[in-house]
Amino acid sequence: MTTAYYGFWHRLGAWLLKASSWLVLLFLMLPILVIVPLSFNVEPFFSFTEGMLTFQPDAYSLRWYREIFNDPKWMLAVKNSFFIGICSTLIATALGTCAAVGLARDDMPLHRLITALLLSPMIVPLIITAAGMFFFYSDLGLAGSYLGVILAHAALGTPFVIITVTATLAGFDYSLVRAALNLGASPLRVFFDVIMPLIRPGVISGALFAFITSFDEVVVILFMAGPQQRTISRQMFSGLREQISPSILAIATLLILLSIALLVTLELLRRRSERLRGVEHPV
Repeated sequence: MTTAYYGFWHRLGAWLLKASSWLVLLFLMLPILVIVPLSFNVEPFFSFTEGMLTFQPDAYSLRWYREIFNDPKWMLAVKNSFFIGICSTLIATALGTCAAVGLARDDMPLHRLITALLLSPMIVPLIITAAGMFFFYSDLGLAGSYLGVILAHAALGTPFVIITVTATLAGFDYSLVRAALNLGASPLRVFFDVIMPLIRPGVISGALFAFITSFDEVVVILFMAGPQQRTISRQMFSGLREQISPSILAIATLLILLSIALLVTLELLRRRSERLRGVEHPV
């Protein structure tokens, strides 16, 4: 929609801006979208066959999706990814929420320094973080164990929870907390009955980001995981190096669908958070 007093050059600029935005989106999405039809290739190739280009039904198959569910290595990787991701997300969400609530207080000492330290896993190169975790957890006997991988992924996911919860707390009305305390509520009850319902969208958003971080992470897995802790990302990395199979394309397509579902959930949570703050979206 353009304003009535816009001239030719204004309309041309608006049109060029929209066109360039769509081109950038296409440039970013095209490499991902190409994976989807290739995952249905009946042949063990990473390229479009003549039959696929001419849309012959015999050129398409669910062969590689069936191979995923029939391969014990892939099924172990799927189970590990969800188990490690869920466990690390629960830990990261609890720690990140507590840290964000504490950092949101005006009387928090060394606020900037503590925030920088808590967000350092996002800033420090991941290879350095992974190497440090490997030596640290090796001394504790946790390297090559589920507990070690879960704690490592929780450390990587906590900063995302802190950022999203802190953003939610930016518009929080602390007079509600003071009113609840004056009425005799304990600090723990104030947190669960007053603070948590209002910041829940931010907490859930942070948890989803932490889960995605754990689900997609491969560098720490290469350092920390043993054969029994192999995840989807680690299996895909090994498959590209050791045995190139279109099963990788099939699992990538399933991950794209999972990412879309998570993004839609994040958008719904963002809109709900804005409604709680009184921000209305135009119809």
